[in-house]
Amino acid sequence: MQLKNVIESPCGLRYMLDELELQSGYARRWLLETEMMTTAEDVEAAYAVLRKFAAFVQQVDKTYITTLQFKLQKLKDIRTTIKNLHGGAILDDIELFEVKHLAILSTDVAKLLLAHGMEGVVAIPDLSPVITILDPDGMKIATFYIYDSYCEELKDLRKAMRSNPDEQEALLAQASELEAQVRADLSRDLRPFTASVEQALTSLARIDVFLAKALQMQRWGLCFPTLSATDVTRYEGLFNPQVLDALARVRKTFQPVDIEFGSTPTLITGANMGGKTVVLKTLTLCQYLFQYGFGIPAAAASITLRDEVHFCIGDDQSVEKGLSSFAAEMKHIDAVIAASRRGGRLLALIDEPARTTNPTEGTALVEALLDVLGNGQLSLVMTTHYDVSARGAHCLRVKGLENGQMNYQLVDAPAGEVPHEALNIAESLGIDQQWIGRARQLLERNRDKNPERHII
Repeated sequence: MQLKNVIESPCGLRYMLDELELQSGYARRWLLETEMMTTAEDVEAAYAVLRKFAAFVQQVDKTYITTLQFKLQKLKDIRTTIKNLHGGAILDDIELFEVKHLAILSTDVAKLLLAHGMEGVVAIPDLSPVITILDPDGMKIATFYIYDSYCEELKDLRKAMRSNPDEQEALLAQASELEAQVRADLSRDLRPFTASVEQALTSLARIDVFLAKALQMQRWGLCFPTLSATDVTRYEGLFNPQVLDALARVRKTFQPVDIEFGSTPTLITGANMGGKTVVLKTLTLCQYLFQYGFGIPAAAASITLRDEVHFCIGDDQSVEKGLSSFAAEMKHIDAVIAASRRGGRLLALIDEPARTTNPTEGTALVEALLDVLGNGQLSLVMTTHYDVSARGAHCLRVKGLENGQMNYQLVDAPAGEVPHEALNIAESLGIDQQWIGRARQLLERNRDKNPERHII
């Protein structure tokens, strides 16, 4: 699964990508085309490189990083040129310039990294033979021209053109033939270095991406995750960067939470505005960040690898398909059930299923879903504000209102217990007192009729 295929997930992944200080458009395209890592070897290798870059940005002067970033801004996507070279085509002047420019750029970046002990962290092939071929005069300027030094006959023709303007047209035709032969010879000489040129292009994109990830970790205080040796994923001090940023703009703070989950279904209950959806979005975000090699927004994280991540969030009405919110939601959850039956390492995160239907049927659907997915080969985290019988599930609830303020910490809860705070929350928002008072009267009446179960 490439990153570009999940970037629009409503978990906030695009925000994290947009916040990266990437210097080149090609590095962004390269990142979007990277595959989600699903093996321990790939994850450990990626984070080993990121650790080197994280130490690098902490140790070096900011001006040095700016210099490196300025160099990386010059990186261009020349994959078409490389493909043409590999296929035996004769490169034109623009394509020859692109190869020369990349060769000089990769050499410059390699020298910058070497100066701070970063050589070999991302292998940059030696393209000095390419520079020698395309820069016979040793000018080290990232421009290209069919130099006189390529061909003595061409040099003489150009001299004759300058001194004999009346013969210029005939001489120009001869010179064009010689220039075409030079391009053919240069393309032939460059062809053995095609793989090295391609590797240099990829290496510079990787350096751009790793540098941006390291700077993002420094800016947000992100942590390096550990690979869980079990099926249990654990976060301490988990936070959502996008929400934290939005709160900071209005001078509010984000309350981090601790959570762990594994093969036993985890059910998070709580009233609306209790932060349940933010937790689920953040868990989804972190799983993707982990498997695409980013820093994790938490104080500490131990994460289990997954083959698939399914995030189902409500209100996904599809006008084009003629589906209501409920119908679209049911289709998504049905896909999760089907995936669980296929097997594999799955993570399913489902936000308040059946919220748009009536409470009686909604409660039944949630309980049935726990039964069906609870027996599947997957890790399930689900939120609800229904009172449900959560047999066999690990139940958590948002702590709720304390001294007039929300406490978003997650605490263990008896199966099916839901904090009944919708009216308290509404009251704290300054909602019309007559409305809230009447709702309290009706709630008490319903409790008297059905003391064992009620819905928020």
